[in-house]
Amino acid sequence: MSVKQRLSASVDAELLAVAQEAVAQGHAESVSTWVNDALRLKADHDRRLRALDDFLAAYEAEHGEITEQEMRDAARQARSRAVVVRGAPGTDAPPSPGRDRGAA
Repeated sequence: MSVKQRLSASVDAELLAVAQEAVAQGHAESVSTWVNDALRLKADHDRRLRALDDFLAAYEAEHGEITEQEMRDAARQARSRAVVVRGAPGTDAPPSPGRDRGAA
């Protein structure tokens, strides 16, 4: 376990309420633990973004800048291979076979 340091910070009231609710529901030991976890997630997210920036810079240095058209083409290709797991927004999926929707 790493050494802990006290921190004084001003946060949005809504975020503090979320942290307190997580503690009340047993999802976090304390608000401090919840904040520590949030900071860890943010640090990991930022580290991943830096790694992605480094990857893209190296790729573009070798292959040239990725164009808007290449990004549109890649998105179109990815969508064409995607497997739909639920219907489009606003549409109801048919009930699963053998399942009575009215049963409790």
